[in-house]
Amino acid sequence: MTSKSTRKKTNKKDSQLLIRINGAERDAFVELCEQLDTTAAREVRRFIRKFMEKHSASSADDEASL
Repeated sequence: MTSKSTRKKTNKKDSQLLIRINGAERDAFVELCEQLDTTAAREVRRFIRKFMEKHSASSADDEASL
């Protein structure tokens, strides 16, 4: 058995987010991701994490000032 097969998945992806965007924008985004050797899903997940991190910090600051 390799170490790969014994590792547990710690970040299971079990949900989907459906968005509607212009087809040309989607195609351009996917193409750019391919050129950068990444995936559209990975980049959207990265955006969501950074967005939440940024706004969670500012929300905590707002609550602290109340």
